[in-house]
Amino acid sequence: MPPNRARGEVSATLGGRSVRLCVTLGGLAAMETHFGVSGFDALAERLKTMGPGDLMAVLGALAVDGEVPDKVGVGEGIAAVVAAFEAMHG
Repeated sequence: MPPNRARGEVSATLGGRSVRLCVTLGGLAAMETHFGVSGFDALAERLKTMGPGDLMAVLGALAVDGEVPDKVGVGEGIAAVVAAFEAMHG
């Protein structure tokens, strides 16, 4: 299914699969829980120092269908997260 651009969705190739990503309030809340922070500023600061497990958790929180392949390259994962946040601004 193609991404819904009006909703801010993007399509990214992760681990050889096409995955739709979108920043949602639910996804942001999941990220807050994962990182143990509260608020947009605290989350933004924590996103600057992600490790591999954190990157996979963020991708999972952004995945529209909730599924992210196990084997994701670091570069493609980071690029996908950046693209999703950029799409949020339209």
